[in-house]
Amino acid sequence: MNRPIGYWVRRLDTSLEMQLDATLARLRLSRRQWQVLSALSSGPVTPADVADILRPFNTSNAADGGDAQERDMAALVRQQLVSLLDGHLALTDAGSALHSEASGLLEAARYELTAGIGADEYAMAVSVLERMSNNADRLGMR
Repeated sequence: MNRPIGYWVRRLDTSLEMQLDATLARLRLSRRQWQVLSALSSGPVTPADVADILRPFNTSNAADGGDAQERDMAALVRQQLVSLLDGHLALTDAGSALHSEASGLLEAARYELTAGIGADEYAMAVSVLERMSNNADRLGMR
């Protein structure tokens, strides 16, 4: 059955979200906690820097988003996955190991997701979706 692109975009988005959440749940991580670990994987940063890095991913309202992020960072510190030293957050050895494990699981899922899709096909799909998104943004600004 022929369906419009919006149908396929929504269906894929829903499937990707469910797969990500299920993968992270295997490691007892929330999505926001995963994002914090990823933000810290390149090295120590301030809590304000983490907030800036994660701002585009905050889909909840602004007031709750900041509180939820602070709770998740505090939970990671309590679990000794993240340390706070001299005003900077950093992954502990356990946090780094968990980040690596989660990255491996997510990479395996990406590999399965793109089975049968060539690199050029993938790049073209991303390029088309990016241009359509930019066009939609532009049209929405009129």
